Amino acid sequence: MTDPIVRSALFVPASRPERIPKALASGADVVIVDLEDAVQESLKEQARADLEAFLLANPDARLLVRVNAAGHPGHAADLALCQQHAGVVGVLLPKVESAGQVNRAAACGKPIWPIVESAKGLVELAGIARAEGVERLSFGALDLGLDLGLASGTPAAGRMLDQARYAVLLHSRMAELAPPLDSVFPDIQDREGLARTAADAADMGFGGLLCIHPSQVAIVHEALRPGADDLAWAHRVLTASASGDGVFVVDGQMIDAPVIGRARRLLQRAGQAFS
Repeated sequence: MTDPIVRSALFVPASRPERIPKALASGADVVIVDLEDAVQESLKEQARADLEAFLLANPDARLLVRVNAAGHPGHAADLALCQQHAGVVGVLLPKVESAGQVNRAAACGKPIWPIVESAKGLVELAGIARAEGVERLSFGALDLGLDLGLASGTPAAGRMLDQARYAVLLHSRMAELAPPLDSVFPDIQDREGLARTAADAADMGFGGLLCIHPSQVAIVHEALRPGADDLAWAHRVLTASASGDGVFVVDGQMIDAPVIGRARRLLQRAGQAFS
């Protein structure tokens, strides 16, 4: 992937190849064709064959693939498919629990996006983040909550999962990775809840969210878009910073290097450049 700005990464099952064009047309920044959780075990081989047929028939398509986890019988075949097709621009590696698993997946020559989904994955996160080929991290709250024995959806579970989010953010920064993606929001009908979750993710430093339905994409993008007042402030700050003064005042606020950095980040989130 050449563009580090990924706000939405939309899953589509490999077992439903007719949905892949719809996903690619959804406006999502990234489409992830799923060979793992979204595909029944009995359909794994057929799903892989369907994905290969799609890639051969659509050589201009660009997508990521969530392969089956290390240890699954189809893991090696999934990676081989990814290696063979230029249309696969990255591998989403689920249930990662060691840097070695990442290194072996990276041998396919594609950027790797590990998903942290277990207590062991959290413990090994420093090594995972620095493993060969890693471009950005992601986070699976549902699987991690199950592994930790959390009561899903409760405030207490949320507090625990936020500590995991902090770890993902910290190690992303230490390894100089692209901003990580937060977990899926499972309630497709709860548009307001999704918008709050996406805004919180952005405020915490995540780049965006994993999405499970095309209807979520526009909501996530809108929630992540900085407001007009914030963008106007960012432009004023960066205009004033051109004077070269180390510390200056804009709108009565002292501006120094960290504040300038925040202004630049706001414009980046909005897809705007400042010259």
